[in-house]
Amino acid sequence: MNAHTFPSNPQPVEERRFLGVPIWIKADRARTDGRLSLVEQVIPAGMESPWHVHRTEDESFYILSGRMTVIVGDTVHSLTAGDYAFGPRGIPHGFRIEGSEPARILLMTNGGDFADFIRETSVAKDAAPTEPDLAAFAAAADRHNLTILGPLPA
Repeated sequence: MNAHTFPSNPQPVEERRFLGVPIWIKADRARTDGRLSLVEQVIPAGMESPWHVHRTEDESFYILSGRMTVIVGDTVHSLTAGDYAFGPRGIPHGFRIEGSEPARILLMTNGGDFADFIRETSVAKDAAPTEPDLAAFAAAADRHNLTILGPLPA
């Protein structure tokens, strides 16, 4: 078994803004030797992710509160608090927050690319809101082994 060095006292988790919504990178490349990304988000009702593919990582969705629909390929999952869905690498997927309340979710991948992407494309929680630069967003996704395919299918 390989010896790995992990931080003995991880730094506090910083609240950031990703596409305007609160996000916390709970685990990243540095904390897991590149083996895991764990991100918590609070997302308003009606908001949705783009239709996308992770080229090198599987993605898992866990709902802490609220309701969301996760679409993986041709399969639609309706999730509420305590539910889980799985998005294998190479399969297009995305999600939409349902109902009238925000959802608090955990997004997990089995690698460090996703947290790296979130860190690059998010801003400090107190940063002034700006319109996202979609070309820069897609380029950052590509650098971190994600492909943005377009809007979530209806």
